[in-house]
Amino acid sequence: MAITTCIFDAYGTLFDVAAAAREAAAEPGRDAFANHWQKVANDWRLKQLQYTWLRAVAHAHTDFWEVTQNGLDWALEASGLQGDAELRERLLALYWELAAYPEVPEMLATLKARGLNTAILSNGSPDMLNGAVESAGVQEFLDDVLSVEDVGIFKPAPEVYELVTKRFNCARDEVLFVSSNGWDAACATGYGFKTAWVNRAGEPVDRMPWTPAIILDDLTTIPEHAK
Repeated sequence: MAITTCIFDAYGTLFDVAAAAREAAAEPGRDAFANHWQKVANDWRLKQLQYTWLRAVAHAHTDFWEVTQNGLDWALEASGLQGDAELRERLLALYWELAAYPEVPEMLATLKARGLNTAILSNGSPDMLNGAVESAGVQEFLDDVLSVEDVGIFKPAPEVYELVTKRFNCARDEVLFVSSNGWDAACATGYGFKTAWVNRAGEPVDRMPWTPAIILDDLTTIPEHAK
């Protein structure tokens, strides 16, 4: 069946999650952090994801903002920076203003020009997501921003992917789901979506029961696959 709906994960897919740490490291007076920002950024993202999985299996849901703060606190302590309260607050503030990857606006505009439905489906809380969309200036290219808060459990729970078919009244095989997380794309494949994994870091394929249908370096060619 032809693709009618293109759905994107947000953090790491449309929005550069390393941008907060990278920008903070470049600010005056943060020479010490400049030596640690890449490790902090990587640890922050990894713990953020791990905490969503753990909370999902433990039935201990909370909003993504709390998970984001918890992940940052772990990452800062792992680099011996837990005492820098000002740095912590700056990183959290910058997380609300993450930049979109350079190819995102044109890619989304192309999809909309073709008449496709477009939306975000994310672990992020609605206020976080709306802030990121507005900061990136891509709201005009999106029909909706869907959050796991509507079902109270994080990805990759099937209830999350079901938000898409309910919202757009479409069949699963009408959806192209795009994520920078290999596990997310794999589980969406298992749900029945056509999937694209944006593997910017060149990582190995996750050992899951399913695999993404498409593996890309960035989002530039997504319109070619939305057919």
